[in-house]
Amino acid sequence: MQKKKLTYTVEEAKRALEHYCVYQDRCHQEVEKKLREMKMIPQACEVILLHLMEHDFLNEERFARSFARGKFRIKKYGQKRIEMELKQRDISSYNIKAGLSEISSEEYILVLNEISRKKFESVHEGNILKKRKKVADYLLRKGYESNKVYEVLRELESENNS
Repeated sequence: MQKKKLTYTVEEAKRALEHYCVYQDRCHQEVEKKLREMKMIPQACEVILLHLMEHDFLNEERFARSFARGKFRIKKYGQKRIEMELKQRDISSYNIKAGLSEISSEEYILVLNEISRKKFESVHEGNILKKRKKVADYLLRKGYESNKVYEVLRELESENNS
């Protein structure tokens, strides 16, 4: 196992962070955290961040877009949760909108219907109100809008009652 270096020159730090950003899209917050872990001085941090942005290693809009795509397609998160997580990473509202635009409304509704149906079938609860609440809570935690959640649940209940 390779030991972590204790000190870095500006050039070494640039190369290390280039590799860090190439491996996966990163936001400024993650890169700044990495710079603090490397114990870089503020002036060096500015130089390195500027270098990464100028050479397109660090791009907030690209990060927001890939983050939104990934969290939606892999983890099946809703738009509210994705937006909240991007805000926690200090992403601008412009870039958050750009990221959310990666999710088509048709695909969004299909995924919401699919995961709500799976959850509805997997919850074993005799009382329909308790079952509905468990499924709704699950979908709301995933970040789906409450009006869409309750609309989907009404459709599921009408399917099961007929």
